[in-house]
Amino acid sequence: MASRSTLPEFEALPLHLGDPPHSAWGLYGPDDQLGSLNRLTDEIVTQAARDEIRTGSRISLNWPLDAQRVPSFGRQAFHKNVFQKPPRTVNDDVWTFNTQSSTQWDGLRHFAYQKEEKFYNGVTLKDIYSTQDSSMNGIHVWAEKGIVGRGILLDFHSWRLAHDVTYNPFETGAISLEQMHAVLRDQGTQIRYGDILFIRSGYVDAFSKIAQEKIEELASVIPPHLSGVEQSKGVLEWIWKNFSAVAGDQPSFECWPSREDWALHEVLLSGWGMPIGELFDLEKLARHCKKSNRWSFFVTSEVCNVTGGVASPANALAIF
Repeated sequence: MASRSTLPEFEALPLHLGDPPHSAWGLYGPDDQLGSLNRLTDEIVTQAARDEIRTGSRISLNWPLDAQRVPSFGRQAFHKNVFQKPPRTVNDDVWTFNTQSSTQWDGLRHFAYQKEEKFYNGVTLKDIYSTQDSSMNGIHVWAEKGIVGRGILLDFHSWRLAHDVTYNPFETGAISLEQMHAVLRDQGTQIRYGDILFIRSGYVDAFSKIAQEKIEELASVIPPHLSGVEQSKGVLEWIWKNFSAVAGDQPSFECWPSREDWALHEVLLSGWGMPIGELFDLEKLARHCKKSNRWSFFVTSEVCNVTGGVASPANALAIF
């Protein structure tokens, strides 16, 4: 198991000649499907629980499944059908939705290296679709232990308002590495190896303040224009050295469309097997962090146990 002290240097990536840029295939074995979640060892999770759970306060990080009538990226909206089961006084319901239409984790089947057409550890579309019961790189593997550990909130939205920094969540724009360092410095937040990073860009807050007509107009743009984390080698190295998973409150964790000829999704998901969370509702969390003057917490997230699933609702809680 690679600890911070034994983690290969970023400059050493890819680990094998001929593998895609910055990939770490084989670091945890050729058949590994946990990726960077291997960093969440029992010792790291135990330490996080010991240090972060102090008051018992619990905060949901989940946007309603039906928060978006018209999801971006052309995804299907959430539908709920509640029905009676006579002659008894009983109700059942059926939900249908795209797993990425609200708060969710991108799994390792979601976004491949586009030029190489390969997912984490070299899995191909042919591997995924070869048989009906193909399950490699499925979301179910993460369900065995969940995504659990020390979380930190990087509250970019509050920081940029305090510093009069212009930012529009609905236009292609980037949150720079320098800005993220500045936010953490102002918060007094220290990173620990294996942390789960949450970035509040302000998307959910802005979404709540615009008319439905405008939301539908923005959602009709394909690909959508969204602000998010910049694509840079500096950002990649920072994430590689520190985190087990990353998440944000916007539909695309990164600036979209990418301003480079590559995307963070390629390297994080398919290079390192690192979960990317999107559309997390971080509003209550931000208020609590500010009130308590503390931006670290214990986080528990249990993905749905769907064999071969591509993504999953996060079912996440922050515990203080």
